Amino acid sequence: MIGIVMFFTALFMLLFGFPVAFTFAAVSVFFGISAGVIEIYSYGGFDAGFMAGLSEGITEGIAMFDYMPFRIFSIQQNTILMAIPMFIFMGIVLQKTGLAEKLLESMGFLFGEIRGGVAISTVLVGALLAASTGVVGASVVAMGVISLPVMLKYKYSPELATGTICSAGTLGQIIPPSIVLIILGDVFQVPVGDLFSAAVWPGLLLVGAYILFILIISYYKKDMAPAIPPDPSRGNKRKQVFKALIDIIPSLTLIILVLGSIFAGIATPTESSAVGCFGAIGLALMYRTYSNEMVKEAALESVKITSMVFGILIGATAFSMVFSYTGGEDIVHDFMTSLPGDEKWGFIIFTMLAILVLGFFIDFVEISYIIVPILVPISETLGINPVWFAILIAMNLQTSFLTPPFGFSLFYLKGVAPAGVSTMQIYKGVLPFIAIQIIVLAILAIYPEFFGLNPLL
Repeated sequence: MIGIVMFFTALFMLLFGFPVAFTFAAVSVFFGISAGVIEIYSYGGFDAGFMAGLSEGITEGIAMFDYMPFRIFSIQQNTILMAIPMFIFMGIVLQKTGLAEKLLESMGFLFGEIRGGVAISTVLVGALLAASTGVVGASVVAMGVISLPVMLKYKYSPELATGTICSAGTLGQIIPPSIVLIILGDVFQVPVGDLFSAAVWPGLLLVGAYILFILIISYYKKDMAPAIPPDPSRGNKRKQVFKALIDIIPSLTLIILVLGSIFAGIATPTESSAVGCFGAIGLALMYRTYSNEMVKEAALESVKITSMVFGILIGATAFSMVFSYTGGEDIVHDFMTSLPGDEKWGFIIFTMLAILVLGFFIDFVEISYIIVPILVPISETLGINPVWFAILIAMNLQTSFLTPPFGFSLFYLKGVAPAGVSTMQIYKGVLPFIAIQIIVLAILAIYPEFFGLNPLL
């Protein structure tokens, strides 16, 4: 039971705000040494004396970490993970070029004359930003700064406006190139390109479901999302369409270069991430926002974010190693395979509910590196297709950005929202979109063939 106690201890410490990487590492060392002491005690090692037995137990516990350098070295040699810092760099550079602002302004005027038009354009821009940058924080902040004041000015419901922005900003979690999919590709040991291909249609279904919800709610409750009067200063409709295309084409070109090279088999995700960085610099030059200082700032931010991810990975590696050595994996395996009903569906339903609940409290990176490695061997035993299972988890992890009280998107938006927008309005606004995500997740689980996925190996 040491592994189970260790898991809940780490979760308890995270809830109190301790740094994630250091929490996992410290808890692993403490419980690793505790396991060594308990093992020596159980074999009568304390009969010769307390201090002698304690010393032998500590030595036994520390010996558990002898293989940690090899595990860290294998992480360093993993070429798949090289794509993470490059995609992060690409997203930050694009955010600094003002790409989001140009897309939002053009598409807002393009769709604004229909009910819910600005909200629909926000979802579409969120999808484009997801496919070209994948940086959730930057997307939510950009749309919060630009779209939210416009929607509030034209009497949009604050709940609908904030919910739309938060949910559209999280599309980067499922629409490739997604950092989550790269991490899950490493954890499941499946090609990241396969995950990217498999995630396209579920991501587009989610976009379509958001837009459908906005259309329905604005049709039945006209005061929640009124149409925006036409702006003569923007020129006629043809000029607005032309300007929107000019702003969209560069983003689409970069998406085609990055994702097209992967899907066509021309480049690996790691190689295509390098193409994305090159394309982002090209767009910065085209928009005349390039400067050496901008590149330096983007590089420093990329290093900070990447260091956080890899710090968590190293701490999680130590955690999973101790969890496995202390028998925690066996307990979880026995529990998962003894669930009532069909083994496979019992396992799927329980894991999806567990990940959904954990997403209320901890980040997607911790879930990916702590919870998912425990589930992978069980899914293999049950004959579950790892690509399908990984996409289910990725779709579920997207809700961790939206779920109150600790959803990151909620904090990002609250930080840039006008003073009149309350935290409770943001919480209420995301609830329908969380429900939509759960419905799409259920469709993906029950009808995987609809997305071209096979649930079994």
